[in-house]
Amino acid sequence: MLDFNKMNGLLPAVVQDAKTRRVLMVGFMNAEAYQKTVDTQLVTFFSRTKNRLWTKGEESGNYLDVVSIAEDCDHDTLLILAKPRGVVCHTGSDTCFGESNTRGILFLEDLQNLILARKQEMPQGSYTTKLFTQGINRIAQKVGEEAVELVIESKDNHRDLFLGEAADLLYHLLVLLTQKECTLSDVVKVLEDRHK
Repeated sequence: MLDFNKMNGLLPAVVQDAKTRRVLMVGFMNAEAYQKTVDTQLVTFFSRTKNRLWTKGEESGNYLDVVSIAEDCDHDTLLILAKPRGVVCHTGSDTCFGESNTRGILFLEDLQNLILARKQEMPQGSYTTKLFTQGINRIAQKVGEEAVELVIESKDNHRDLFLGEAADLLYHLLVLLTQKECTLSDVVKVLEDRHK
């Protein structure tokens, strides 16, 4: 049960992007703002300056769609995972902390999900579909070819070409992992276990 008494009826609410995991903003909720957030699935705060409920995006249209709400162990702070509809900060920044709200390295998860969708749907004209159609031997061969091309390119000082080959290798490795019904997370788990 949420404890609204510790801070005179308010709870801090940390809003985090459900996909990128970046902290978007922090606000305060009273019981009414919390209930409205739950009911509408739009993040709503209690504005201390306006002394009223305030749904994020009510003026800009940049709403925060609720994905989940969790309370901390003391029941006096909320963590809200949300999907932003545009920039979050009134300054025009992606977050109220001036950070770019991109996936960064987590984009590899999105890419593997797309590769898995290609494997399941097999759309015509897709290079990924072509690889899956050709089978495991061809996919493994492409990983080997791309690895060799990366090694060769590493001998020169052409950063863009080197990065392009590294990207090709990563893509084909994700295709191979998908074909073997493994994920990048499975590989990360092995690395984490080795690091312990």
